[in-house]
Amino acid sequence: MSDLPNCEDLLLNLESGVLYVTLNRPDSRNAMSLKMVHELRAVFAHLHTQPQIRALVLRGAGGHFCAGGDIKDMAGARSKGVEAYRDLNRAFGSMLEEAQQIPQVLVAVLEGAVLGGGFGLACISDIAIANAEARFGLPETTLGILPAQIAPFVVKRIGLTQARRLALTAARFNGAEAERLGLVHYSEADVGAVESRLQQVLSQIRQCAPQANARTKALLLATETEPLSGLLDRAAEQFANAVTGAEGTEGTMAFVQKRPASWTQ
Repeated sequence: MSDLPNCEDLLLNLESGVLYVTLNRPDSRNAMSLKMVHELRAVFAHLHTQPQIRALVLRGAGGHFCAGGDIKDMAGARSKGVEAYRDLNRAFGSMLEEAQQIPQVLVAVLEGAVLGGGFGLACISDIAIANAEARFGLPETTLGILPAQIAPFVVKRIGLTQARRLALTAARFNGAEAERLGLVHYSEADVGAVESRLQQVLSQIRQCAPQANARTKALLLATETEPLSGLLDRAAEQFANAVTGAEGTEGTMAFVQKRPASWTQ
């Protein structure tokens, strides 16, 4: 724990190779302050140096995930002009980019309010678990503003047609509808079921070799930006290195010897 970043708006707990990160501004339903954005970016940067951490579980304190951006931060930027608003908004987009690129599996646990910026965080998760009673939505246009930084991530997650409907109506919906849309992978009936599903998912992650998972995640994300032929060439090289590397050797031997691989916990 000693080498984790110091945070005030986040609670950090490292346990059995899983870093639990809790958004901790319950009085504001964990609205995303600029301080929280900076702290999350520091955590994500740190994770690139911590291959022993297998997964990050992101959730909110007080029964809510995140109700969006902090209106107080936006009000504070008003006196500084347009550039301050631009920088404030862009910092959140950078945080989403960095969250998506961490080598660990990012699991989002979504309860209560999942609005605006919280919706964006849900969209960059590798695995999303929702309480069926969670409330999702993109309320920005009801405030006369845009979902500027989260829009690309929402489109990638649920497709342009549904993103247009939700962004242009500010419609609210629950966890069951979020699952139907493909925004989340699991919608669970209550708190106990959410916790059970989280433990099941973490158990599944622990069956996977850490470096193989990290490289697979990077490969999947690269399919959105890299030409196919070059990507397949690079993937073949990575495959050969993996097969002959430490994890590939251990995984193969464990299979032959009918025993758990060394990375399982």
